[in-house]
Amino acid sequence: MPSIATPVRSPIGASGSKKMSSLYLTTHAISATSVLLKARKSFASGASRLAFSPLPEPLRFPGGSGPFRRRHLAGSHLARAAAADAEGREIEVSDGLAKPSKSFGERYPALVTGFFFFMWYFLNVIFNILNKKVYNYFPYPYFVSVIHLLVGVVYCLVSWAVGLPKRAPIDRELLALLTPVAACHALGHVMSNVSFAAVAVSFTHTIKALEPFFNAAASQFVLGHQIPLSLWLSLAPVVIGVSMASLTELSFNWTGFVSAMISNVAFTYRSIYSKKAMTGMDSTNVYAYITIIALLFCIPPAVIIEGPQLMQYGFMEAIAKVGLFKFLSDLFCIGLFYHLYNQVATNTLERVAPLTHAVGNVLKRVFVIGFSIVVFGNRISTQTGIGTAIAIAGVAIYSLIKANIEEQKRKAAAAPAQ
Repeated sequence: MPSIATPVRSPIGASGSKKMSSLYLTTHAISATSVLLKARKSFASGASRLAFSPLPEPLRFPGGSGPFRRRHLAGSHLARAAAADAEGREIEVSDGLAKPSKSFGERYPALVTGFFFFMWYFLNVIFNILNKKVYNYFPYPYFVSVIHLLVGVVYCLVSWAVGLPKRAPIDRELLALLTPVAACHALGHVMSNVSFAAVAVSFTHTIKALEPFFNAAASQFVLGHQIPLSLWLSLAPVVIGVSMASLTELSFNWTGFVSAMISNVAFTYRSIYSKKAMTGMDSTNVYAYITIIALLFCIPPAVIIEGPQLMQYGFMEAIAKVGLFKFLSDLFCIGLFYHLYNQVATNTLERVAPLTHAVGNVLKRVFVIGFSIVVFGNRISTQTGIGTAIAIAGVAIYSLIKANIEEQKRKAAAAPAQ
């Protein structure tokens, strides 16, 4: 029987084809410092070997008093090292246990989540600013809505072509579930753009702050869900604030106001149908299919309502004002930013708890309203400013209460399973 100090050699080393450094087993404990192993390939000799960093003293696996008790652990370490060798990465052996090195996202999750929030806000603000600038010289919201979705569809097709992500298959049943969602998405998107083209961006977003009110009403009276009194009371400041802002809004007109309200209703029903269309498909593929179907809904009204005007003078006037290259690049950019901010928003909200989601959504609207006022120099009355602030505060209170209720439901559902 070999002693503890005897080197344990690879059985294939005897053939001379492959060699492995000796691994010493001992009963002496090593220091708490982790031992770093790196798998390296020697291309000159055509052989693969494990190179061990110098040890201050022989390596010992804790809990063992002999060479055979932990032999299975050595094999496990060699298997992990072999996997690292194939991928060209490092493994760490700490207290006798091999652990793959962590990725950047695993080591700094808060930093990665913060980056997602930053990109979500940044893309949203840029989209709203560029979108309004386009409407200042090209006031055709139905056609611009089609461009938004068209660029998104091209983006999705290219992403599928390169496998990022891999396209999920769709059947008739799933198509039937997603079609109502896409129809509401198309209507809400078009009506939002009609409002953006008609009134100030800040005013449209103030009206859209009423969306939680419509969600609560639909849940109570359409789905039959009982809405707590605290949620209804939190919506009172939202309604009051939007009313105050609307009465003295300098850019107010009925087209912008009614369109934003229709958008709220459409997005509310989109949420209802989305709950009925819950599938195992990942959110990226679901959003891609919804974008494709929504585009098909948006094309007919754009052609019917704005087609004749665009062909007669719409395109020519826009090109005469800014030039062909800027006109086309602006349309492409707003479409790309629209798709990216929605996709990043989806990915961001998957990383955080409902409470963080609620706070993030409210802050996003504050950022958009604030930046739009600064960039476009929109003059707002004191009452409009106060009303907007009250509405946003009401949305924040509503979102926090709702997120807390959802969290309590989740914990109650998980309690029996434990």
